Amino acid sequence: MDIGTIFDAAFLGLIEGLTEFIPVSSTAHILLAGHFLGFESTGKTFEVLIQLGAILAILSVYFGRLWRVATQLPTSPDARRFVIAILLAFLPAAVIGVIAHDFIKNVLFETPVLICITLIVGGVILAFIDRLDLKPVHHDAMRYPPGLAFKIGVFQCLAMIPGVSRSGATIAGALLMGCDKRSAAEFSFFLAMPTMAGAFAYDLFKNRALLSTDDAVIIGVGFVFAFAAALVVVRSLLDFVSRHGFTPFAWWRIAVGTAGLIGLWLWG
Repeated sequence: MDIGTIFDAAFLGLIEGLTEFIPVSSTAHILLAGHFLGFESTGKTFEVLIQLGAILAILSVYFGRLWRVATQLPTSPDARRFVIAILLAFLPAAVIGVIAHDFIKNVLFETPVLICITLIVGGVILAFIDRLDLKPVHHDAMRYPPGLAFKIGVFQCLAMIPGVSRSGATIAGALLMGCDKRSAAEFSFFLAMPTMAGAFAYDLFKNRALLSTDDAVIIGVGFVFAFAAALVVVRSLLDFVSRHGFTPFAWWRIAVGTAGLIGLWLWG
């Protein structure tokens, strides 16, 4: 392990934190950046395990609200409904993630052209949805009905394809099913916690025998930078979305996907 690898890990961690909670696909950005940097992680674990930094960023920002939910579970129907909704939304991705884990890591993660195409197509779809004259009926992410939450969780499964974006898929699904933009983004925050924690735990378990001390150092560096960057994004994203919607992210996806295809054509 050299100093260049450490800098690459820090840079990729920064990208993870900045892109995890906006609908542009953090996985696509990390995989494309890693491809052009020549960065290789053992079993592609780095790209998954540094997400723990982003998870902790959400927990730190929403700790007060989540703690209230936890303490009110025995007495509050609203608290129980929120927990049930999150668990139901998490369930589809948990099942498909376990079944298709090896295919996702060994095939989809290794196909940069597919990643660029899904970035572009997803950007076009997101821009289209953002311009629809939708009439939201759900405005509080902590009061989504369990049935609605489960359907949003089905949309999240589309993000198994790198480039689709976990937050983008959940937000798009929520918007199409009557949620307003701010609460859709916030629900994607809450859903990220069990989804990303589950991916972290399962990937660590699957690759535990392959990881070395050097891998742990690199992952630790990426984790720290992902946490710091995600903290900024989580604190500012909802206000940005309320003012500007999701179209700026759609154009960013299209630009990055196009640049990626050009880079692959020029340099491979």
